[in-house]
Amino acid sequence: MIAAPLAPHSPRIAARLGIARRQEGSDGVALTFDDGPHPQGTPLVLEALREAGAPATFFLAGEQVERRPSLVAEIVAAGHGVGLHCHRHRNALRLTRREFAADAERGRAAIEEAGGVAIGDHRPPYGIYTGAALRHVRECGWRPLLWSRWGRDWRGRATGRSIARLATGAARAGDIVLLHDSDCYSTPGSWARTLAALPIMLDELGARGLKIASLRR
Repeated sequence: MIAAPLAPHSPRIAARLGIARRQEGSDGVALTFDDGPHPQGTPLVLEALREAGAPATFFLAGEQVERRPSLVAEIVAAGHGVGLHCHRHRNALRLTRREFAADAERGRAAIEEAGGVAIGDHRPPYGIYTGAALRHVRECGWRPLLWSRWGRDWRGRATGRSIARLATGAARAGDIVLLHDSDCYSTPGSWARTLAALPIMLDELGARGLKIASLRR
């Protein structure tokens, strides 16, 4: 396999390969949540977004969807977007193209069946593609999508304020923010710290005149 490790601190690699990290031309900041759905985190994040009138996109893991398909329907019914993260949360560097393709197909099928919407965007676990995985994503017609800011909310030492500071400290229109509504693959209880960060983030962005914008194709 040809490895192409793509993290938010490597924008030149992402740009060279045509992988979006931002929404150029957008007048707002896009919120995205990975690793769900989660039985506690997802409903509470949905409620916080509803109260704020803020849209988001949820990049879902198929194995979690299979456990809680009704939560995907709730995400869609609330007007939020859904994207494909994976089926099982594994680093693409450890998968052959066939394994990656099989995982992606199972995740896609679970999400589309539960949500009744077609997948358009894909974000890999850990933000890492291989050359073969990236080709497969494009052959499926999905947009490979990373992020330009993150709250590092999966870490055990994260707090609501530290997450908000990292996610919004120098945010500007067009940024895509990575957060997590699930602790299925991270520090137990991390979703609660993300939930605590949300109102701080929304207040800060609002005070700076930045609206929350949906991801667009």
